[in-house]
Amino acid sequence: MTDPADMMKKIAEVYGLRVADILRKDRTTKQNILWDAKGSRARGRAEVFTPAWVCNEQNNLIDAAWFGRPEVFNRSEGRSWRTRKEPVFFPEDKTRTWKTYVDARRLEITCGEAPYLASRYDVVTGEEIPLGERIGMLDRKLRIVGENTGSEGEWLRWARRAFESVYGYEYQGDSLFQARGNLLFSYAEYLERQLKRKPSRKELEEISAVISWNIWQMDGVTYTVPKGEDAPEKGNPEPVYCRIRDWRSKVTLEYRSLAQKGNEKECKI
Repeated sequence: MTDPADMMKKIAEVYGLRVADILRKDRTTKQNILWDAKGSRARGRAEVFTPAWVCNEQNNLIDAAWFGRPEVFNRSEGRSWRTRKEPVFFPEDKTRTWKTYVDARRLEITCGEAPYLASRYDVVTGEEIPLGERIGMLDRKLRIVGENTGSEGEWLRWARRAFESVYGYEYQGDSLFQARGNLLFSYAEYLERQLKRKPSRKELEEISAVISWNIWQMDGVTYTVPKGEDAPEKGNPEPVYCRIRDWRSKVTLEYRSLAQKGNEKECKI
């Protein structure tokens, strides 16, 4: 796992300090996400690191249910997979178009570095995964966007919608920032491949804002913002319930309102 300070520095050097600052924001408190106290954690403490081949098989099950057929994006081969190179076929069904697939909401709970969403590397081995072989839910959506858009403007619009449709929450601040960084780097990598140019500062800032809303820091038991191990007792003793954004309806709401009604099941991974 990359140290959050190192990741912050890397993002600032590559994309600018403004982008790094946006990625560190906590949208509920309007402050910053909380780093974990030094020396307070070990990799084995309440954390599970899922290998990429397991993420792929589980994501394949989700897509098999959505498409009504198996092996849409790839074929599992033991602890690996073989990517299908032909464009993904969508049936003549108004409820199952490439646009409804891109807009379908997906949530990775306790997401860690978000390997189910953006599979830039195997979180167990650290091995990088080539762009054309990635298996995350966001990776799949961006592949669909690339296969079905014909202009730069259309790609940018639907790539943003892909990012607006994926969510994840994580308690540990260092893992959360790593997850946000993975989504940002994924955006730049797919944009460069599709549009044959680097992303503009405005594009990076706008997508970083989406990421900072959709990948948020939360205690998954209480649905509140973690206070951190070194947080003072005084200040705000009341729980602060995390808020997320519904981009299609253009509203923000408390996440617990979804979880308590059972609506999170509609998009949970």
